[in-house]
Amino acid sequence: MSNKSTKKSLERFKYEVADELGVPLSNGYNGNLTARQNGSVGGYMVKKMIEAQERQMAGKSQNMQ
Repeated sequence: MSNKSTKKSLERFKYEVADELGVPLSNGYNGNLTARQNGSVGGYMVKKMIEAQERQMAGKSQNMQ
C-alpha cells in the first residue's frame, strides 16, 4: 500500500471512529473540540487497530497448527 493510500485510509478511519463516538469532527479546523474528544478518537482508533491485528495474528497461528 502506498503512503498516500495509507494516509487516506487512516483519515477515513478517523472520521468513521469520530462518527461512531459522536464526536463532531469536521474537515479542517477542529479547535472547538476538547482534548478529551480528540483523545477519545485517537485512543479508540488505536484500540480498534490492535484488535484487528490480534485477530489477524490469531488466524495465522491457527493456520500453522
